[in-house]
Order: sequence, then structure tokens, then C-alpha cells
Amino acid sequence: MRKSDITKSTGNVFADLGLDAPEELQVKAALMSTVAVLLGERKLTQKAAAKLLGIDQPKVSALVNGRMSLFSTERLMEFLIALGNDVEIVVKKRARSRGPGRIQVVSAPA
Repeated sequence: MRKSDITKSTGNVFADLGLDAPEELQVKAALMSTVAVLLGERKLTQKAAAKLLGIDQPKVSALVNGRMSLFSTERLMEFLIALGNDVEIVVKKRARSRGPGRIQVVSAPA
């Protein structure tokens, strides 16, 4: 592989792939991953997870398999709340105001 064949990532794989709304996709991916990890930690069956989240089992399967198009950001946050987590949205002014702001999901350690 030649050095010219390597392209440095922007830090957002969705932007690197040229997809629409890459920041939203990155947020959804982070939220979805967090839900999947929490479900895994609880060792719930998909049926039990479905009951807890208020969805059917096929949707749980889609959730843990990363089918982002089936879930809104708001719905993913509702799942986190159903799993006993607090979801906090913080809006803060940037130190330097060059260009648009950014959206970031940070999961606090348990």
C-alpha cells in the first residue's frame, strides 16, 4: 500500500463515507451502542429486553444489530432512561466560534 492510498479520517466515519447528516448518524451510533452494551450487561433475553423497552423482539434484534434507520435519537434516549440511566443534554458556548458547533455523546463510567 502506498502512502498516497491512505486518507486521514475526519473522526466521523459517516462523514468519511459521504453520508447525509453524519453528525446525527454518529450520535445515533453512540447511543445505540450504549443501549446494546447495557442490555448485554444485564444478560437479558431479547424478549425480556423488548418488554423493558416497550418494543417488540424484532426491534430489539434490529437495535443490537445497529439498524439505525429504525430508531430516532429521541427513542434511543428513551431506551437509556428505561434502562435506569439519566440522559443529560448540555448546550455550551464554544471557546472559539469558527464554523458550526458539534454534537457529541459521552457515556459516563458506572
